[in-house]
Amino acid sequence: MSRQDPGSTIWFTLSIDGESLGYFNGCQGLSSQVEVEQRQEGGNNGFVWHLPTRVTFSTIRLTRPLTPDTTKVAKWISSVQTGITRPTAQISALRADGSEVARWGLIDVLPVSWTGPTLDPASPAVATEVLEIAHHGFTD
Repeated sequence: MSRQDPGSTIWFTLSIDGESLGYFNGCQGLSSQVEVEQRQEGGNNGFVWHLPTRVTFSTIRLTRPLTPDTTKVAKWISSVQTGITRPTAQISALRADGSEVARWGLIDVLPVSWTGPTLDPASPAVATEVLEIAHHGFTD
């Protein structure tokens, strides 16, 4: 029986309508929150109903060192200027050997922010980029 180490390095891939935008080494914001409305039942003072009203989804931030795939991200962001289409997306978490740990499908994805690298010869840090996307929910 082969056991996978859950603490191994994880990489993420982002695909927009099936087209890969490459690998990322950081992913934050895969979350949702159900807003709840409280209703008190008449005559029952020891109980309050919690009723779901709306589900909200946070933006997702993907980070990586600068790669040739950066041009794919720039092309996607530029396409928003010619008309907004909200494609589906998929984020996959991969182990170092390429096997998939988990996958999230996203509905109606929109790029909301991109931050390119700071290129400073006085700073030896790795050139990184950050892509932030919004979505309207998860799908299979």
